[in-house]
Amino acid sequence: KHIVPAAYANFNFQLPKKQISMVPDMGKWKRSQAYADYIGFILTLNEAVKGKQLTCAYPCSETVKKLLSLLGTLDRWIDETPPVDQPSRFGNKAYRTWYAKLDQEAETLVSDILPSNLSAAAPEIAVYLKEAVGNSTRIDYGTGHEAAFAAFLCCLCKVGALRVEDQLAIIFKVFDRYLQVMRKLQKTYRMEPAGSQGVWGLDDFQFLPFIWGSSQLIDHPTLEPRHFVEEKVVNEHHQDYMFLECIKFINEMKTGPFAEHSNQLWNISAVPTWAKVNQGLIRMYKAECLEKFPVIQHFKFGSLLSIQPVKP
Repeated sequence: KHIVPAAYANFNFQLPKKQISMVPDMGKWKRSQAYADYIGFILTLNEAVKGKQLTCAYPCSETVKKLLSLLGTLDRWIDETPPVDQPSRFGNKAYRTWYAKLDQEAETLVSDILPSNLSAAAPEIAVYLKEAVGNSTRIDYGTGHEAAFAAFLCCLCKVGALRVEDQLAIIFKVFDRYLQVMRKLQKTYRMEPAGSQGVWGLDDFQFLPFIWGSSQLIDHPTLEPRHFVEEKVVNEHHQDYMFLECIKFINEMKTGPFAEHSNQLWNISAVPTWAKVNQGLIRMYKAECLEKFPVIQHFKFGSLLSIQPVKP
């Protein structure tokens, strides 16, 4: 039972590389098997979490437990790599030390997750993990890095390491833990937002948890979109809803009126239903992330996420 259709007997694993080097290449991306698999993965999970709380019951497989332990390792390395004293407030150089450790260990970490018959896939899949935590030259993080983590999870589904029954755990356990580690990285090393649109973007760093988080709230008996700008509501319900966890983090990191520092989200709070919010965010994600050359030029393609056009 696969989340993304896979015939993994046919994969010739390879190191993913960039294929979109000019704006006209964007058509290749939108017609690719990778695009179809990626968006299919996002939407399948969007459907799976509809109306469900983070705290609901779901199975937790061995692979999920191993992924949580991997993320726990990344978290521990942050504690072991404190920020250094430096003149500039942003982009603490200790991040590079932290990143070098991941760069070195990624393949081993990924091998530990995969069943032994799939160890050949580790180098290919590890590339997406390394791309998922920010850029060590610029010490920044943005939606392209977040997309690499979704791509990493999508690859684990394609090779069959994660299965349909893992759907809720993928978001509520693995992706949620990933977000915690990313927030800690962003805070500890004062990472810059990558390609941020400032006040006109949805959020400095993330996008997917707003999509999946709004789906969780569809048909909620009492919480409406207009409520998430109220701090009391956020504090009461954030442990059940990913969307509200995101708002809570924004409230901790930003000062001043919400309408000023998060204008797009303020506008979204005026949308009448969560279903409309969810649809609007999916459209916005395609337009602002997946169809933007500056984001997609960094995306890497291999055998699992292939640049080849979708077979008719």
